[in-house]
Amino acid sequence: MTIAEQEKHMQLSPLEVQQKQFRVRAFRGLDAKEVESFLQTVADEMSALLKNIDELKRELDDKSRQLSEHRDREQTLKNTLVSAQKTVEQMKVNAEKEAKILVSEAEVKAERILNNAHNRLAQIHEDIAELKRQRTQFELKLRATIETYQKMLDMHKEEEAEAEDLESKLKFFKKP
Repeated sequence: MTIAEQEKHMQLSPLEVQQKQFRVRAFRGLDAKEVESFLQTVADEMSALLKNIDELKRELDDKSRQLSEHRDREQTLKNTLVSAQKTVEQMKVNAEKEAKILVSEAEVKAERILNNAHNRLAQIHEDIAELKRQRTQFELKLRATIETYQKMLDMHKEEEAEAEDLESKLKFFKKP
């Protein structure tokens, strides 16, 4: 029987039991002292039971309060755990985003370095081609200059030859 059921059945108080009056019948009546003694015993038992019930109610209230506190702590722990899990997930997401950003930045930097290297290579090829063109022009000018000096030397030789020829002719005419 639960406490609530016991309370429904015990609607008498110990005082009501003590003050209960019985009719006395003339024929076969009750022993008044025995009835009073029994009623006192019942009242004492009822009083002890009611105290026990009050004590059990206090214990129940205390246990209910403790249970409520434990449930509150449990809920707080669950909330903390959920919050920690969300924080960990957010940290993972942030770390992945940061890693992607770093990789993207590294790729951009590598691409820039590669483009600079290609541009430098193209510039070096252009410089080589320009130097080859300049060498070719220099060679042509040098050849032209050499040819000019060669022609001048040839002309000079011809002039010397002509001058020698003239001198020898003049010597021929001067011989008396």
